[in-house]
Amino acid sequence: MINFNKKNILAFGGFCAVIFAGAAASAIITADAIPEWYAALKKPAFNPPDAVFGPVWTCLYFLMAVSAWLVWQSPASKNRARAMAIFWVQLALNFAWSFIFFGAKLPGIALFEILLLWASILAMIVFFRQESRIAAWLQAPYLCWVTFAAVLNFEIWQLN
Repeated sequence: MINFNKKNILAFGGFCAVIFAGAAASAIITADAIPEWYAALKKPAFNPPDAVFGPVWTCLYFLMAVSAWLVWQSPASKNRARAMAIFWVQLALNFAWSFIFFGAKLPGIALFEILLLWASILAMIVFFRQESRIAAWLQAPYLCWVTFAAVLNFEIWQLN
């Protein structure tokens, strides 16, 4: 059961703050590459319009925060510690992808990195499920989107 006491509400705010601050920093640092370099790349027909990415990632980051917060509230255990460690690893990999793909302009290396991200998301879901089924299911859209992003990354790499 979720306890909405001050500590838990502050913790949820902390998860949101860290996740969205990281996303904002990633976006700001890589913003220069998007208008010129990314726009000039050949993309597959199934590439979504640029306007889709912001709202999708905002929703996914919010679901990450809720999910991590739910797991954080579960009783302390080795599994919870592992689950939270994997959460932070996948979040670092998530942010790193933008730097590799957009910042360094290395779609081939970004493809390898996104496969590591995908595996870490899957591992996170497995460990989260042992603490909270809801937390695990909240990550399903993220896994689906990163699967799509990996295919898109591969196609962009192949086309360019």
